[in-house]
Amino acid sequence: MRQSEERWQFALEGSGDGVWDWNVETNEVFYSRQLKAMLGYAEDEISNNLSEWDSRLHPEDRDYVYGELKKHFEGISSVYVSEHRLRCKDGSYKWILDRGKVISRTEDGRPLRVIGTHTDISARKEAEFERERLEAQLIQAQKMESVGRLAGGVAHDYNNMLGVIIGHAELGLAELGAESPVSDDLEQILKAAQRSADITRKLLGFARKQTISPKILDLNDTVTGMLKMLRRLIGEEFQIAWMPGGNLSPIKMDPSQLDQILANLCVNSKDAMAKGGNITIRTGKAHLDEAYCSAHAGFVPGEYVMLSVSDEGCGMGKETLDHIFEPFFTTKEVGKGTGLGLSTVYGIVKQNNGFINVYSEPGKGTTAKIYFVPQRLETTENMHASGSGIVRGKNETILLVEDDRGILDITHSMLERLGYRVISAQSPKEALLLSKRDPSEINLLMTDVVMPDMDGKELASLLKVERPGLITLFMSGYTSEVVLRHGIVDKGDKFISKPFSVSELAAKLRETLDNRN
Repeated sequence: MRQSEERWQFALEGSGDGVWDWNVETNEVFYSRQLKAMLGYAEDEISNNLSEWDSRLHPEDRDYVYGELKKHFEGISSVYVSEHRLRCKDGSYKWILDRGKVISRTEDGRPLRVIGTHTDISARKEAEFERERLEAQLIQAQKMESVGRLAGGVAHDYNNMLGVIIGHAELGLAELGAESPVSDDLEQILKAAQRSADITRKLLGFARKQTISPKILDLNDTVTGMLKMLRRLIGEEFQIAWMPGGNLSPIKMDPSQLDQILANLCVNSKDAMAKGGNITIRTGKAHLDEAYCSAHAGFVPGEYVMLSVSDEGCGMGKETLDHIFEPFFTTKEVGKGTGLGLSTVYGIVKQNNGFINVYSEPGKGTTAKIYFVPQRLETTENMHASGSGIVRGKNETILLVEDDRGILDITHSMLERLGYRVISAQSPKEALLLSKRDPSEINLLMTDVVMPDMDGKELASLLKVERPGLITLFMSGYTSEVVLRHGIVDKGDKFISKPFSVSELAAKLRETLDNRN
C-alpha cells in the first residue's frame, strides 16, 4: 500500500503537481516537496499543519474555498475543486487549481482523510484575465464609437433647427432695432440658441466631427499663454503649478482645441477639490511601448509629446472611470455641469490622432495624460485675420438649394439682407429647372450637401456643364471633415457648417467669391 502511494505521489510530482494529504481530525497535513517548491519554500520551511496552508490563502478567496470544501465534506459534490491564490515566500501570489477527495469517513459520514493536488495555473489565469480585459476594452471602444455616431447625428439635426432660430432672431433684431419692446426677448432667444449651438459643437467634438484649423504649435508656449486665463477660470483658492518639459517637438492642432482641453480638465480638477488645492500641469516626452499599448486599447507604440493635468481631489473608482468619456455622464450635482467636458476632450484628442488616459483612485486625486503626435517645425505659416464688420455683397446672384424649408427661407432672407440676388430651390431637380429658365449670370451655387435623390456634389457637377464658371459653397449640419471623409465633397471645396450667423455667412461668401480665381 505504501509503495503504491509513493508511486502515485512520484507520478504526480513528475507532472509538476504538488501533493497534500490531510488528516481532518488532527489537522496534520503532509505537503510534498513539489508543493512547497511551487511556493518558493525549501522542504523544511513549511511544517505539517493545516495552518501553513490556511495562513497563505488569499483573504478574498477564503470564504469561497471553505465553501467548496464544505460541499464536498457534506456529499453535495463528489470531489473538491477550487481555483484560488496562495501566497509565495516572496510575498507574491500564485493561482492554484486545488483538487481533492475524501478517501475515508467515520461511520456517521464525517471525513477523516482527504488527499489532493495543487497545480500552478498562474499562466492560464493571466491569459484569461488578459482576454477578459481586451474584450472589455473592445466593448468599451465599440460603445464609444456608437455613442459618437449617435451624438454626431443628433447634433446634425439639431444644427438645422438652430440655424432657423438664430437666423430669424438676428434678422428680427436688425429689423426692429434696440428700441423695440421685444428686442430684449429676441436677444434672449439668440443667446439661448447660441448656447445650444455650443452644446452641439461639444457633441460634434466628442464625435470627432467639428471643423478645425490645425496649426503647428509649441506646446509649452501655448500652455504658458493660457495660464493667466486658467487661473482666473478656477479662482484664487486653487493653485496651478506649471512644470514644462524641455526640448519638446511641436504638435499640430487647432489652438482653440488645446484651450478647450486645458479649460475642461482644469475645471474638472477644480470641481473635485471642494476646499481648494493644487492643480499641476506638466509636459514632457513620452515613449509608449508595446506592453503599455497592449494594455490600453487603441494606443499605438511610438514617441509622443505628453500633456498631463493632475489634482488632489476626491478621485474616482473604476466604475466611474469606465464612463467618464460618455456624453452627459457626470458625477456633479444637478446644474453644476453638462457632462460634456471630458467627452469633448476625448473627441478632440481622437480627432488629432492622439490618445488620452485617466488615472484615478478614490481619495488619491486624478491625473489625465494626453499623448500628441510630434511634428516637424514648419518655417512659415499662413495667418489670416478677419475683421469684425459684416462684409456686404455686390449684388451677385446666388442659387440657393436646401431641402429643409425653414433653413431655405431664413438663409434666403439673410442673403438678401447682405445685398445678394437670390434664386431659391428646395430640391436639386428644382434648381436645375430654375437654372435653365434664368439666362442671367449665376455667380455662386450655395447648396446643402446631403439631400434626397441627389447630393450637392452631383448637382454642382451638372450645373457646371451649363455654367462652366460657376463656383460652389457647400453647407451642412455635418462638418467639412465628415463630408470629406465620406467623399461627398473634395479637399479644397468651400464649405460652411450649419448653424451659421449672418456675420459668418457674410465672411464666407466674400472669401469664396473674391478668391474665385
